[in-house]
This record gives sequence, structure tokens and C-alpha cells, in this order.
Amino acid sequence: MFETVTKNGRVLALIPADRTIPDGDAALELAVSARYETDSARLVISKECFPPEFFWLSTGLAGEILQKWTNYGFRAAIFGDFSAYTEVSKSLRDFIYECNRGTAVFFVPTRQEAEERLSQV
Repeated sequence: MFETVTKNGRVLALIPADRTIPDGDAALELAVSARYETDSARLVISKECFPPEFFWLSTGLAGEILQKWTNYGFRAAIFGDFSAYTEVSKSLRDFIYECNRGTAVFFVPTRQEAEERLSQV
């Protein structure tokens, strides 16, 4: 079910783009399944896996999902074009900026960059 890629000696679990992550419980279940199948706590995820509400910070969905992953020791790189959201939401733009400064969650434009960032932490 989960494809893996190894970069810099680290195994990355690739979440299929057709998997939806509607809430924190589903996000944690998906991450645990990926860890079980791939023995990796590094998740590469397309932004298409998330509902639009994920990118509206006022819903709390992004915070809920990312906090669950962080609490359970997962790292994630979410890739895609976020410009439709960041052009209208300064708070999301700031949120992405702060995430990208850390080591737990990254928002990047391409899958290749997602793999590179996760393989370095």
C-alpha cells in the first residue's frame, strides 16, 4: 500500500495521493499504518490528501493533525502548490514559514524537495 524511497540512508514512506486525511484520527491511523508497513516515521504527502479546511487555520484541522504526528514522533513533508491559499491568508503563509524553519513538518512545492528535506533531518 505504501511506497518507500531511501535517501541519505533514511526510509521515507510515500502516502498515496488518493488517501484522504479528513481529521486527526485518520491522520494518526494513516501514519501508524505507514510506520508498520515501511518501518518509517517520515511521511511524504501530497497536499491533495487534505481537505480545503486543512488550509484554513481557523478550523484548527492543520494544528490537530500536525500536533498528533509530532506527539507520536512522525515527521512530514507536504508538497504541492499552496499559492491559492497563501495569497489570501497571511496567517497560513506565516504558519508555513514557521513550519519550514523547524524539523518536524515541511511545506514544499515538489515531491522531490519533500524527499530531500525529510532525508536531511
